[in-house]
Amino acid sequence: MDITLEQPARGRLITADEQELPVPATLRYTSADPLAVHIDFPPDVSLDGTGVTWTFGRALLQEGLRGPAGGGDVHIWPCGRARTVLEFHSPYGLALLQFDTPTLRRFLLRTLAVVAAGEEELGDAVDRGLSALFGSV
Repeated sequence: MDITLEQPARGRLITADEQELPVPATLRYTSADPLAVHIDFPPDVSLDGTGVTWTFGRALLQEGLRGPAGGGDVHIWPCGRARTVLEFHSPYGLALLQFDTPTLRRFLLRTLAVVAAGEEELGDAVDRGLSALFGSV
């Protein structure tokens, strides 16, 4: 049976003029995709009025809570003891958000309680992904 965890989180979008704007988000994890975590943002905070989901490795989140981590579209690093920065790159630009570190750490610990690090079973996830990609070809 697949288990899905969801946890609300309040981010702060850092603007070009260094203002902090509150941004609601939902942290999500599913045992069906054990290596990934998702951050869902509601439609009212996106540029085009549709919900946005960022997906990246759970290991990246774990590493980013300890020190600078990431490459490509997602970078994560601690900002003092109380906050963690998530930097998202897209073709439309860059978003820099801060989250409370204890919130992210609690979410990570909950995911590890569902599927421990190193015990991710990838066979079923790969099969589902290939089926979704190729359908009945």
